[in-house]
This record gives sequence, C-alpha cells and structure tokens, in this order.
Amino acid sequence: MVGTVGKVLIAVGLLLFGFVAYQLWGTGIEYRQSQDELADDFAALLANTTTPSTTAPSTTVVTTPPTTADATTTVVASTAPPTTDAPVPDFASGEVMARLQIPSIGVETYVVSGVQPGDLKRGPGHYPDTPMPGQLGNSAIAGHRTTYGQPFYRLDELKPGDPVELTTVQGRFVYTVTGSEVVGPGQSDVIDTTDPDVAMLTLTTCTPRYTAKQRLIVFADLDVTASSPAQPPIIETPPSTTPAGGESDDNPVVVTPSPAPTTLPGEVVAPTTIASASTTTTTSPATTTTTTSAAAAATAARPASAASADAFAFGWFSDSDAFSQIALWGLALTAISIGAYLLSRRVRRNWVGALVGIVPFAIALYFFFQNVNRLLPAAL
Repeated sequence: MVGTVGKVLIAVGLLLFGFVAYQLWGTGIEYRQSQDELADDFAALLANTTTPSTTAPSTTVVTTPPTTADATTTVVASTAPPTTDAPVPDFASGEVMARLQIPSIGVETYVVSGVQPGDLKRGPGHYPDTPMPGQLGNSAIAGHRTTYGQPFYRLDELKPGDPVELTTVQGRFVYTVTGSEVVGPGQSDVIDTTDPDVAMLTLTTCTPRYTAKQRLIVFADLDVTASSPAQPPIIETPPSTTPAGGESDDNPVVVTPSPAPTTLPGEVVAPTTIASASTTTTTSPATTTTTTSAAAAATAARPASAASADAFAFGWFSDSDAFSQIALWGLALTAISIGAYLLSRRVRRNWVGALVGIVPFAIALYFFFQNVNRLLPAAL
C-alpha cells in the first residue's frame, strides 16, 4: 500500500514539475511563435497604410455683389484646425495594432487588440474601449508578468522620465513615464480617461510576481516634441443590441450632425465654422467609428466598460469554461496511462507500454496544461 501511495505522489510531483516547466518555458515558446507572426502582420499593416495627408487651415473671404447702394463684404473665420488623417483598421480581437518598445527594461514586442486571456497569450493587449496609442485620452495596455514571454516582468523598474515608444499606423509616439502605483484588482478606474485633451498611456500587470493579488500600474504622458502629432480618439460603437424600451450597457457616444443651413435668395452662405472641433463618422456593416477633435473629445470621456473592468480584475479560476476541457484531457491522460500499463502487462515488457504511450501522453498532457493555465489570472 505504501508503495502505491509513493508512486502516486511521485506521479503528482512530476505533473506539477511539468506544469511549472510549461509555465516558464512552454508558454514562452508559444509567445515567440505568436510574436513572429505578429511581426509579419505588422509589417504588412504598415505597408498597406496610405501616407497621412495634412490639411492646413484656411481663411475664406466672400464678397456679395452689391444689391443696394451699399456693398456688403462677409469675412469667414478659418475652418477646422490642421488634422492628420490616417486610416485606422477596425482591429479584431488578437490582431496586431502596435509595436511597443521600452529600452530601459529591454522590451520590444507587438501589441494586440483585446485583453482576454487568449489575446494576452500573443502579446500585450490594448483595452479596446480606450483610445489607441498616440490618440488623445488614456490609452491602456495590459501584459503578462511571468508567463507568455513575460513582457512586463521588469515593469516595476521603470522610473519617471523613462521613455516608452509605440508605433501605430498613425505614427511613432514617445511617452515619458510619470509614475506608478499598486492598486487592487477592483480599481479599474486607473484606465479611465480623465483628461480627454491629453494623450496618456497606462500599462497594467499583476503584482507581486507569480501572484494576482494586486495590479501594478505605470503612467506616462506623450512627449509631443518627440512624437507624431497626437490624434483625436477613435470611439468604436458596436452594433446596437439595445432591447426594446431598454438602454445600451456600453453607453456609446452619439454625435448628432448639425442641421443644414437655410439659404435665402441672393445670399452667399459661408462654410460652417467650428473653431476647435471637427467630427467624422464612418459606417460599415460591422461597426460605426466616430472620430472627434480635441475639444469634442470631451464627449468621449467615460469610464472603462464592464468588460474591461472584468478583464482588469481577472483572478484565479476566472475562465470557468476551462473546467470541461480539463476534465476531457484528464480522462484522455488516464485512458492513455491505463492502456500503456495494460499493454506492458500483456507483453510482459514495461518499455513497450512506455514507448507506445509516451507520444500520445505528451500531446494530451500539453493540452491538459494549456487548459489548466486558463484558470490562472490573465496577466500573471
């Protein structure tokens, strides 16, 4: 009996050691493979992006022909301020959207859209309801601390003044670290936009290392002298799922176009002037994207969505869907082990059962570990 218990304990110990090895090295292999794919995708993304066009401000003077004894001259104020327009794709979850470089801690990695566990396996993830890097407002990015390439392993070493560089289809943006703090997993307000006229960056990860007890937050402001021009935030509004008589949970920003001016006979109408705000709305079958200028960006200031708040608070066992897969692959491991044992007994050669069962056991164990890993915090 003691011998059987000892064998069970040895087997459990080996499984635990194997899981730790998978966490430290196996996830890193997966991460590097994903990053190689993202590097190719990002190069293609930049190559397919048209060069931004800049529209300079202009002043229009319109003179009406004299209809009475006195001639009338109308001077129109300058049109909207200069803007730089670059097409920004509607990134799907897990798609590459930026390159992140933090020279002081040796980080050079690609950022994907989304902060779900599957997204963060590929690279640091951008909270989708915050502005993109380089846009006005608080752009927030989460990353792993100890697994999947551990891109934010040394995040606690950043000091005020350290640069954080991000490259997107809209340009290269250099942020300067302003400070850091440790908060609880329920304090997702740190990724809210509090000043829509300032481009900020917030990096989040789990702390202390190897735990998900708290969150380490690093704040940075855009260095406008070393960066491409800051862009207006792009607010993505998903298709409406508002029930009849109900209200949408996502509180989308709604921009109501101004009514067309009425022209009287013999009157010259100057272009509508908006001194400090402009609005562009693009509608596609999937999403409606509204771009606002700096002054109009105040309408975009809002707390993080419930989905982002949940992702920020991800702790142990957050992905309950993993349990069924763990049970399935656990049964597969048991069946393979029993089959290999019975084969060894039948041919009276232990090595035969081990030889036949080792490959399918290793494959099943890999998927078993993958699904157990889903029960860990997303940014661990």
